[in-house]
Amino acid sequence: MTSSPYPHPLIAREGWPFIAGAILLALLVHATAGLCWAWPLWLLALFVLQFFRDPPRPIPADPLAVLSPADGRVVAIEPARDPWRDCDALKISVFMNVFNVHSNRSPVDGTVLARWYHPGKFLNAALDKASSENERNALHLRSDTGHELTCVQVAGLVARRILCYVEPGDRLTRGQRYGFIRFGSRVDLYLPPGSRPRVVFGEKVKATSTILAEFPAAEHEASR
Repeated sequence: MTSSPYPHPLIAREGWPFIAGAILLALLVHATAGLCWAWPLWLLALFVLQFFRDPPRPIPADPLAVLSPADGRVVAIEPARDPWRDCDALKISVFMNVFNVHSNRSPVDGTVLARWYHPGKFLNAALDKASSENERNALHLRSDTGHELTCVQVAGLVARRILCYVEPGDRLTRGQRYGFIRFGSRVDLYLPPGSRPRVVFGEKVKATSTILAEFPAAEHEASR
């Protein structure tokens, strides 16, 4: 494991307006009506604060490791057809509930080759059909080991805003923060065939520090 400088606050900047609004509302009600009426609003402010936490994480050093791009629970590990690149893949999906960290981080060191956005529905992100019917944003990445993969942010039942801060041509380092999804969501990874899962269905994972899978070694050797 390695660690790196953390170039952003421990509370995600995407949450600052929500946190400030919740605290101001609680203060206003507390000042005018007392704690009896304000305590539910203080609980709401605490919930919003925990939702937008964005802690640093240790970063595994294995170059073939594919790191989890999100906190949550593994809801799919299966052979699939990558709908963005139209190729066979190993699909691993991580579902984030409202108590998970929602900052999205790069699973590999590599380059963004393409970015696609698709509007859609806001079904429960834990459902398989969310991958094909919900609003989503996909990144086509080429890792420094020569492997190509697709990383897809999927909106959920409550999530109504997908944020992505990178464009084609940008460089990403493993664990680098590249986006955020507000209030419950999912991330799908489409990995090259032959990738080996390192997690099991239902397992709880943490962004950056959990290894979801390992790339096949053959392409890595060929790229050296």
